[in-house]
Amino acid sequence: MAKSPNTEGYPYSPGLEGVPAGESALCQIDEGEAGLRYRGYAITDLADQATFEEVAFLLLLGKLPTRKELDDFRAQVHAHWALPGPVEAFLGVVPPDAHPMDLLRTGVSLLGMTDPDAAEGSHEANVRKSIRLLAQIPLVIATAYRLAHGRPRVQPQPKLTFAENVLYLLTDQQGTEATRAMARALDVSLILYAEHEFNASTFAARVAASTLTDMHAAASAAIGTLKGPLHGGANTAVMNKLLELGDEDAVEPYVDSALAAGEKIMGFGHRVYKVMDPRALILKGFSQRLGELGEPKWYRMSEVLELAVKAKKGLDCNVDFYSASTYYALGIPPDLYTCLFAISRVSGWTAHVMEQYANNRLIRPRSNWVGPEPRDYVPLERRG
Repeated sequence: MAKSPNTEGYPYSPGLEGVPAGESALCQIDEGEAGLRYRGYAITDLADQATFEEVAFLLLLGKLPTRKELDDFRAQVHAHWALPGPVEAFLGVVPPDAHPMDLLRTGVSLLGMTDPDAAEGSHEANVRKSIRLLAQIPLVIATAYRLAHGRPRVQPQPKLTFAENVLYLLTDQQGTEATRAMARALDVSLILYAEHEFNASTFAARVAASTLTDMHAAASAAIGTLKGPLHGGANTAVMNKLLELGDEDAVEPYVDSALAAGEKIMGFGHRVYKVMDPRALILKGFSQRLGELGEPKWYRMSEVLELAVKAKKGLDCNVDFYSASTYYALGIPPDLYTCLFAISRVSGWTAHVMEQYANNRLIRPRSNWVGPEPRDYVPLERRG
């Protein structure tokens, strides 16, 4: 790109890489001693000891809950599992081959129109909207998927945890020792995906919120952004590639050919991390353990791919890489992986929206001019 002739141009970083665009007390990303933290808590501690409901409460309400607060929060989530009639009707008439993220984006817009607090913009109302979105988004996804594939609908079970309900809604699995272990893996993945500073979808939500649009509109902007394959679709691409290769022996030849052709290998590299994404290391362990309970091939192929790309390209894998084989071991279809991202990240999106509202200034950056020098207008009849 040509250098801006504007001699007073602003410092420019493509993709805003490394440019602070605001302040937040929600998530700290530090490749040094601090590591990745949600509201000061280390992600390793949260993944090891917390549940997703605790983390969602932390993000939305600013502190870890007491037992009673957690029980009340879970009861609120369960109370809002049902979908409004207009959303049910919409999901019943959409084309079966519609993209799941398009269904989710439109479904969230409809949820905004039918929300009991639609006309209310107070902080308390936005907390209630956030809790309803947390409950309703999994049901939108599961209902749409089941209808599209001719499967009977199921309802969330009050006795199940959030992660157990998501697993049940998407795969029908519940109640066994194996499914409890699978639900814990899903629970941890939801914790890991819940929040990650000013990523593309979160920043889109904050930009929308800075105009003082409503919570559901900001969430819809985030969902539309997450749909893009450079943000939310990487783990689907990773799993599809593993399925295409089918065997460990095919992995290294694929890496060699992809690198020789200059193709991007999905699941590697990160805009922020220059070392291995700490979330990837946690999910790698779950991928291995779940593989040992079922089909170990996908974990082994993933590890071969990880080592080959590291050796030949020097890139570390990111969180999306091992989430692919983890979700596949849970029986979740690859075309729903980005939707799982949304199920988790809505807690971070809505927390950011409320943080933006609390100290708002319209987000309106500038651009540096790289167009032509000033030109005179030529009347139509003289343009030859």
